[in-house]
Amino acid sequence: MRPYQKMRALSLQWLQASAPLKHLYQHRWLGERFYHLPGDMIALQEVLWAARPRLVIHTGIAAGGGPLFLASVLSLLGGDGRVVAVDPKPREEGLDALRKHPLAAMVDVLVANPAEESTRDLLAQRARDHGPVVVVLDLIHTHAHVLRELELLGELVTVGSYVVVLDTVMEDLPEDFFAGRPYGKGNNPGTAVRDFLARDARFEQDPQFEDRVLLTLAPGGFLRRAR
Repeated sequence: MRPYQKMRALSLQWLQASAPLKHLYQHRWLGERFYHLPGDMIALQEVLWAARPRLVIHTGIAAGGGPLFLASVLSLLGGDGRVVAVDPKPREEGLDALRKHPLAAMVDVLVANPAEESTRDLLAQRARDHGPVVVVLDLIHTHAHVLRELELLGELVTVGSYVVVLDTVMEDLPEDFFAGRPYGKGNNPGTAVRDFLARDARFEQDPQFEDRVLLTLAPGGFLRRAR
């Protein structure tokens, strides 16, 4: 058993207890809403520090805080790093945030489905001249969609860099947590990661980030491309 398993169990209890308070929807990053835990923000900046990407592909725009968070870290790293935010149906709130924010010039919006080959091909053109590449998946949380994103966008991740799959914790939560949702226990990003790793030997789980932050929505979701 890996270290910190007891803390993982306590974290799951905390997540369930905090859900009625809508804790995940309270956070802001530089003024914009970002639907993730502070621990995940710390883990993501560690990933970017380790990989030093010139391109970060982020699927899902939501309220805009996710892409802007990544852009802020890239700005601290210096250089000419950019974020491409991919979403087939971006919300006006998120688009408005990306248009008006001081970091907006570092974020390009691509209105497209990241689970389609045509989108992968467009992103591949950008990735060709902007390595290293990190990918962060945070759009649709069904097994089929996330698995397809991993299969297509995983090709763009440079050796030694990462794809981060957020919300893998869904597999560890009770089924009634997802009533009325198209995803849930047995059908979520966590099961997609498990399937993907069984098929693609180029990637491996890197637990160092989650082991340091402890409270994360992405257990087992930090995947390093080893070859």
